[in-house]
Amino acid sequence: MMSAVSPRRPSPRKGFVLSMHVVTWNVASASPTVDLSDLLQLNNRDLNLDMYIIGLQEMNSGIISLLSDAAFEDPWSSFFMDMLSPLNFVKICQVRMLGLLLLVFVKYQHLPYIQIISTRSTPTGLYGYWGNKGGVNVCLKLYGYYVSIVNCHLPPHMANNNQRLEHFDRILESQTFEGDDIPNILDHDLILWFGDMNFRIEDFGLLFVQDCVTRQYYRELWEKDQLFIAKSHDPLLREFQEGALLFPPTYKFDRHSNNYDTSEKKRKPAWTDRILWRLKRQPQVSPLVSSLPTSYFSLTLKSYVSHMMYSISDHKPVTGTFSLELNPLMAVPLITIMPEYLWTMENDMLISYASTPEFLSSPWDWIGLYKVGMRHINDYVSYVWVGDNQVSFGNNPNQVYINLSAIPDTEDQFLLCYYSNNLHSVVGISQPFKIPHRCYLRDDEVCEPELRWE
Repeated sequence: MMSAVSPRRPSPRKGFVLSMHVVTWNVASASPTVDLSDLLQLNNRDLNLDMYIIGLQEMNSGIISLLSDAAFEDPWSSFFMDMLSPLNFVKICQVRMLGLLLLVFVKYQHLPYIQIISTRSTPTGLYGYWGNKGGVNVCLKLYGYYVSIVNCHLPPHMANNNQRLEHFDRILESQTFEGDDIPNILDHDLILWFGDMNFRIEDFGLLFVQDCVTRQYYRELWEKDQLFIAKSHDPLLREFQEGALLFPPTYKFDRHSNNYDTSEKKRKPAWTDRILWRLKRQPQVSPLVSSLPTSYFSLTLKSYVSHMMYSISDHKPVTGTFSLELNPLMAVPLITIMPEYLWTMENDMLISYASTPEFLSSPWDWIGLYKVGMRHINDYVSYVWVGDNQVSFGNNPNQVYINLSAIPDTEDQFLLCYYSNNLHSVVGISQPFKIPHRCYLRDDEVCEPELRWE
């Protein structure tokens, strides 16, 4: 029975550690035609990731492409799901605004501890009416902590630095939330902000910048980076942290090569693609203290790199891998699906579950049956409305039936997930199990095979 969090990687001071991988990439209308294993660090056996946060800019946003993506899954989302779902990652959020796309994937074990609070799109192009520039974001509660994630595309060109900073502020100011119990974004425990920010390198000429890049003298260029300069005099921007830029500028390349712009324009290389974060101020923890305070949330950057091997765009993708240590404020799921009470009878499965006292159910809550390796929350093989199919009321455990007649006999592993309409999130999940082959009986026979838990 999954009744509490069992941290897979506890720290010496008993913190719960999650590993997150953040991707930002201006794909310049390209399709996902290459192997992205390196981008997603799938070949790194030392990593045991819990969460992927992926932000793309300049996806194909032509009218035909947008109509197709509205009717079907867009190619990039489908491509990432194809790669990550076999590894037990589930897409929990997708926010799209023209060429901007934000995706969040988590290992399914974490689903009951993540609530989607809000999603939002903030257009800043054409005086705030066009979404070719701007930001998309999701606000979620992660083990009880508020986390805001923003993918942005800011105005281009060297001369538009003030406009970039203005759009940064405008996107931040637009993050208001309904409900008195949701704090202002600046009071959230973590803001992850990334994208094609379009900041350029000032003063230095093209040949000097190219020479520094060739010699890997990146420090000489940092001091003239517009974002670095802006942080020195903007108090709010100064609160956002970034890793050291120890990789070549990620813009602008000739497509299908690692050569910087050889066109007539010969644009100067720049670190346009960035990953920033801002932590809410935490109380100082003495290394002599053996345990962490009740509320503790700390983020550590483990890797900040570009990926030169990808050349389908004029930008190189950038990734940041983080270690998030926290003391869970939410350690017990709102719904516990109880394996000892799960039975199949002919074509029905009896599901028993218990809820915490603070959980507010809705008539629109439902329980879905999924194959392990599901792509997203609507990827169920069967579901049941809790309110319409409940066979016991007011007691724990509650019980409902789900019909299995449409499910073929298979050796696949399955999961049950309880979806809360009020919270727009999964609030309970079973352990993986196999459904035994159904019995075909005479009228006077009884068959009640118990589910086999893995």
